[in-house]
Amino acid sequence: MAKEIPDLVVEPRAGTGKGAARTARRNGMVPGVVYGGGVDPQAIQIPFNVLFKKLKEGRFLATLFNLKMDGAEDVRVICRNVQRDVVKDLPTHIDLLRLKRNTKIALFIPVEVTGEDASPGLTQGGVLSLVRPEVELVVTASDIPDHITIDVSELGIGDNVSISSVTLPEGAKPTIDRDFVIANIQAPSGLKSASDDEDEAEDAAEDAAPEAEAEGGDE
Repeated sequence: MAKEIPDLVVEPRAGTGKGAARTARRNGMVPGVVYGGGVDPQAIQIPFNVLFKKLKEGRFLATLFNLKMDGAEDVRVICRNVQRDVVKDLPTHIDLLRLKRNTKIALFIPVEVTGEDASPGLTQGGVLSLVRPEVELVVTASDIPDHITIDVSELGIGDNVSISSVTLPEGAKPTIDRDFVIANIQAPSGLKSASDDEDEAEDAAEDAAPEAEAEGGDE
């Protein structure tokens, strides 16, 4: 279930501070730093176009990368921060955290749904509501799941899937210490309206009943 770890190719950056960072940006690079893992921080830079493309692909902050840099051994990293220009919203700096294979880290993992064709609730016109398209899990850096799967094949209208019913990857656990809903099947809007009208009619009838009894009692 663990996905292949993509490469992130960067270059060592000479110098630190605002001056060196501005020079990197003028040269079409985004400055950054790699830190953690019991090793001194390393100033790096990455081509702006490369970083911008990866950011557009999505989930950059939740992806484990194999960092490749000339003159250094490959190391697994995850991005902990992307600073952006306040006006143009373009990346201006990145912070990368080194990870050991057994490091535990909290990440948002996508939810995939199966069994939609067989679900009684959906067959009856119910609507699947994915309350949590992603679930935050504590996982091991060497075994980050690509997704978790929920099965809705037996769900009827009004039923839901909670985290306690999901088989999680070995060693993974939710960051939230309670049973929470991931998805549910709601009644179609037309059925909801009809049900609401019936409830209102019943309430009106109940309200009118005491008045009728009181009038009859006076006779």
